[in-house]
Amino acid sequence: MADLERKAKEAFIDDHFELAVDLYTQVIALNPTNPDLFADRAQANIKLNNLTEAVADASRAIELDPSMAKAYLRKGIACMKLEEYQTAKAALEAGASLATEEPRFANLIKECDECIAEETGETKKQAVEAPLNTLSLKEEPEDISSKASMVTPSKSKYRHEFYQKPEEVVVTIFAKGIPASSVTVDFGEQILSVSIDVPGEDAYHFQTRLFGKITPDKCKFYVLSTKVEIRLTKAESGLHWASLEYNQETAVVKRITVSSEIAQRPTYPSSKPKRVDWDKIEAEVKKEEKDEKLDGDAALNKFFREIYQDADEDTRRAMKKSFVESNGTVLSTNWKEVGTKKVEGSPPDGMEMRKWEF
Repeated sequence: MADLERKAKEAFIDDHFELAVDLYTQVIALNPTNPDLFADRAQANIKLNNLTEAVADASRAIELDPSMAKAYLRKGIACMKLEEYQTAKAALEAGASLATEEPRFANLIKECDECIAEETGETKKQAVEAPLNTLSLKEEPEDISSKASMVTPSKSKYRHEFYQKPEEVVVTIFAKGIPASSVTVDFGEQILSVSIDVPGEDAYHFQTRLFGKITPDKCKFYVLSTKVEIRLTKAESGLHWASLEYNQETAVVKRITVSSEIAQRPTYPSSKPKRVDWDKIEAEVKKEEKDEKLDGDAALNKFFREIYQDADEDTRRAMKKSFVESNGTVLSTNWKEVGTKKVEGSPPDGMEMRKWEF
């Protein structure tokens, strides 16, 4: 297991982030209570822009070890990229209290404050401005109380759906006879995370970036005999959500009103100007990577970084399989050859420690 973790760290250092996530996932399956593994996978997910997954990993690391400063840092960075500045600030402030000598926390908290101030000012401005466009009065408003089925993953353990009112969105997860102690629900500014972990059964996890922002302090959930009901309080009352999950294609939203005129709002949330200096954050994260860099041959694979990044799926599968099964001594790009048999490691005699095929 230690060897697999080392390979995951080396893959990350060599910018093979997908391989790193895959290897960390394998290690986590063997040791699901190690907070460092979740924190490190969170960092790899940030690099891949898998931001909700990064938040989930960082949150799990914090749950396992509330004193881990780097987990708060990575949760803060992922939330900032999701424009969840309040949630990011809370995580960064918690991390800053644990690592008082680390300047990155103070810098990122300052950026959060600037973005929150900008966001608050824009919200007030939009409240007094007239709508940019008006829909035809002949257009029938949608029934705000009608239920809309949510896209359900094919392997999901429980079925779920949502409906909305002007001031809230109600998510229902149909899970019978679940103990309340087995249900965990976390609310972010624009993230919903649900975990149902019943002893002796496979755990259920659902996390998504929501269509619109919510007010976490006002959100609630109830564990009933046949379902888990989650009530999300909208940050902007009357804002119609075209779906539960955020999607750039459905980012144009409508404001629900009781009058005959239905206003069409500007694009949300992408219409908001961004002031976060991501180049600066990238440089800070890069510094952290250098601090964690291993000794040995971790930097050997610079040439193969481009091969993996530009390769097709079969080539990547061949590289992953050969690398893991050979304990890091063989890296093949020929799936036809390695896909049907176990890849044996090259003998440690110095003759050929790796096998490269094209």
